Amino acid sequence: MSDPPVPQEITDVEALKLLAHPMRQQIERQLRDGPVNSASLARALGQSSGLTSYHLRQMAKHGFIEEVPELSRGRERWWRHVPADRRIPPYSRQTAEMRAAVEEMNRLDFADELEQFTRFQLERADLGEWANALAWSRSTIRLTLDELTEFFEEYVKLLYRYKRPEEETPPGARVVLARLLAFPAPASADNGE
Repeated sequence: MSDPPVPQEITDVEALKLLAHPMRQQIERQLRDGPVNSASLARALGQSSGLTSYHLRQMAKHGFIEEVPELSRGRERWWRHVPADRRIPPYSRQTAEMRAAVEEMNRLDFADELEQFTRFQLERADLGEWANALAWSRSTIRLTLDELTEFFEEYVKLLYRYKRPEEETPPGARVVLARLLAFPAPASADNGE
């Protein structure tokens, strides 16, 4: 198990725009499965290697990915995800340009999450014992803004309590997608449990 990294706030508008780009989000998802090169990425995404190479370089420029020198041969460059606790500045500190990028990034992320959940439901009958692995909780809690921040930090600590390098993963373990979404109820709904 690992300690959470120090949170890094992304304040560079260009970096936020980079994260809000559909192709780069697809690349980021591919990198979750391990290192890639532009040719293998191009095949996986149905794009040209020149285009994937460009996007990989842009992501590396902002520190989201890094080269894997031990896999590279000649002009063939391999890339891997750089793990970090990346955070978006609070809404009150975002410029209009930052907000537009964050909103697009969130829109794309939620669409992908819904698509992955739909795939899970469609494939569930073929998952054996993992078909029972839907951990779902829906709750309403009353918190101050400071308590919500504390709640989120405790969630991050819990995630890192269970994160481990691939070589330390026990047999039978699978990648599990864990998501937390907590936001204030609209004023009209703020009276119920």
